[in-house]
Amino acid sequence: MKIEDVYVWDINAKWLGITPYQLMENAGAGVARVIEERFGNGLKIAIFSGTGNNGGDGFVAARHLSFENDVTLFLVGDEAKIRSEEAKHNWEILKRLDFVKIKVLKDSSQIKALNLEGFDVIVDALLGAGTKGEPREPVRSAVEKINEYAGKAKIVSVDLPSGYPSAVRVKADFAVTFQWDKEEYQGFERVVVKIGYPKELYHLVGPGDAKFALQKKGEYKGQNGKLLIIGGSEDYFGAPYLAAKAASYIVDLVYLAMPEYPARRISDPDMILRPFEGKNFGEEHLEKALELSKGVDAVIIGPGIGQKDETQSFIRKFIKSCEKPMVIDADALKALSGNLDVLRGKKFVLTPHAGEFKILFGEKPEGSSYKKAKIVTEKAKEIGGTILLKGTYDIISDGKTWKYNKTGNKGMTTGGTGDVLAGLVGALLALGNEPLRAASVGAFLNGLAGDMVKGELGENFTALEVAKKVPYAIKWVLEF
Repeated sequence: MKIEDVYVWDINAKWLGITPYQLMENAGAGVARVIEERFGNGLKIAIFSGTGNNGGDGFVAARHLSFENDVTLFLVGDEAKIRSEEAKHNWEILKRLDFVKIKVLKDSSQIKALNLEGFDVIVDALLGAGTKGEPREPVRSAVEKINEYAGKAKIVSVDLPSGYPSAVRVKADFAVTFQWDKEEYQGFERVVVKIGYPKELYHLVGPGDAKFALQKKGEYKGQNGKLLIIGGSEDYFGAPYLAAKAASYIVDLVYLAMPEYPARRISDPDMILRPFEGKNFGEEHLEKALELSKGVDAVIIGPGIGQKDETQSFIRKFIKSCEKPMVIDADALKALSGNLDVLRGKKFVLTPHAGEFKILFGEKPEGSSYKKAKIVTEKAKEIGGTILLKGTYDIISDGKTWKYNKTGNKGMTTGGTGDVLAGLVGALLALGNEPLRAASVGAFLNGLAGDMVKGELGENFTALEVAKKVPYAIKWVLEF
C-alpha cells in the first residue's frame, strides 16, 4: 500500500461513518500502547507535536500515556494554527488536564534552549507523510533537538520519522505506523497498529478514490483531457451522445465521431462532431478514425455503433491498431467475442453486463460479490486489462486488485445509463488515470449522479437526467 492510499481510505472511512475523531483516537491510543508494551510505565515522556494531524495523534497519545507516566507535551508552533477539527478537539482536552504539562514553543530559540535530560522516551509527532522537502523552522530545530538525545532516550516517531525522506529527519528507534506498512517507507523500523479501518476499504470505491481521479493538471484548453468517442449507426444516435454529454463535464474537449446520417440529428454546441460518410462505420473509415485517435488522450468505442458485419470488422481493426487507452463498450464488446487476441498489449477497460460477459468469456458471473470478483479478476488477468462488470454492485478488476461500487439504484435500469458510464470512464482515462481507477471512479460517479436524480424524481428518470447531474456529483465529491 502507498501513502496516497492513506488519504483515500480516510475519506472513504468518513463516507462509511467512521469519523476522523475515531481514527485519531485509535492512532494515538495505538502509539501509547506500543510505548508501554515496549518500555513499561512509570516513565518520564516528552511528546513533540506539530500543528497538523500527526501532532493531533501526539495529543491523544499524551492523554493515554498520562494515566501511568509523567508526560510533558511540547507544541511546536502556534496553537492558532492547529488545523483540523479533530486535532483542535484533542488539544482542548489536553489543556484541561492538570497532570499533563504543556509547553508551547513558537520559535527556534525556545527549542534550542530546551534540556531534555531525564526523559526516558521522546515521542516525535511533528510532521506526517504529506510533508515535502526538509522541515522548516521551528520544526527543524525540534528535529535537531530530539536528535541530540538519540542513544540516550528512546525515540519513537508517529507514522514516520519527521522530515523523512529528507536528510533532516528524526533519528527514531522505530516508528508506529497505522493499519499497514507503506511501500515508500524504508530504512527505519516500523511497528504497525490497526486503527479501526474495516476490510471493506480494501475494495470499496468511494469519494476518496474520486477526489484523486478528478485532479486537473493544466491551465489551458486541452490540457485537462481530450477524448474521442466512436459510435452511432443508422439505428442509434442517442448512445454516443449520452457518453459525450457525461464526458464533457470532466474533460476539456470531446470529439464525437459518428456516421453523418445519425450525426445530423445532434445539435448540441458542446459537442465537436466529426461526421463519417454513410449510415454505419465500415473498414473504409479505419484510416480516418485512427488519425483522429492520434490527437486525443483516450478513446471510447462502441456506444450505438451497431452489429453489422462491416462495422464489427472495423471495430476489431481499430482496436488492434489504436495506441491510446480505450473504453470498449456495448456493441464493440460483441466484436471481441472469439477475437480477444486483438487486445494484446493494449491499455483498455471493457464494460460488460453479465450477459455480455458470458458472450466474451463463456461463463456468467453469479453468486456473491466475492464470487463475481473472483471470476472478473481471473478474466481480467487472462486478457491483460481492466473489466468493469455492471450490476447491482459494479465489480471492477485489473487482474491484480478488485473493487466494488455500491452507488446507484433501480431507476438506472433505464436505457442509456451504461453510455453515461462509458463516457465517465473514458473521460477519467483521458485525464491520465490508470484503467482500474478510471473504471472504479466512473462507476461511482455514474451511480452517485443516479442517486441524486432519484432524490429529486424517484426511480423514474432518463439517462440524460443522470448525465446532467454529473457536475453536481463531482462538486459533492470535491467538497466531501
